[in-house]
Amino acid sequence: MTAEAGSVRLAHGRPFTVDDLEAMPDDGNRYELLDGMLIVSPAPGRRHQKVAYRLYNVLEQACPDEFDVLGAPFSVRPSRTTELQPDVLVGRDEDFTDKLLPVAPVLAVEIFSPSSVLNDLNNKKAAYQRLGVLSYWAIDPEDPTLTVFELDDAGVYQQVAEVKGADAFEATRPFPVRVVPVELLGKLAGK
Repeated sequence: MTAEAGSVRLAHGRPFTVDDLEAMPDDGNRYELLDGMLIVSPAPGRRHQKVAYRLYNVLEQACPDEFDVLGAPFSVRPSRTTELQPDVLVGRDEDFTDKLLPVAPVLAVEIFSPSSVLNDLNNKKAAYQRLGVLSYWAIDPEDPTLTVFELDDAGVYQQVAEVKGADAFEATRPFPVRVVPVELLGKLAGK
């Protein structure tokens, strides 16, 4: 059964699916699915976007040929009831289709917005762990901080680093790259 909401038909009494996502309006919000639950996020702010684009550039410059780096919106769709859009992702080049990544990326990055912090640190982190995303990075653009989680041998995330401000993180997963949180803000650093 579905319920009408304007011109969008919403799931009622059943989990949301990717078919429901395709019916969502192009209204500037980000629509994602997590185990059939709809997650709606407002358009991100300036600091968020600055960090996303600058991180994308840092990763892209270091990225070896067997991987690809993409920024949101680009879907990770491992099932009909889960479709996530990390702010930045790295996947194996061979795993991508033209429209989506149907398997877990090797790196998922979420950049906090005021409305997303709890979801990013809890629900999405847990989902990425279940999917087997090898590395999960969470970035706070307000107090420039990069927190890095990596899967251990049991498939559980362990925090392996937390770097702030001008401190550098020397990543080895998914490939060697140096990330300095405050540099991701560009001219917004210190504002």
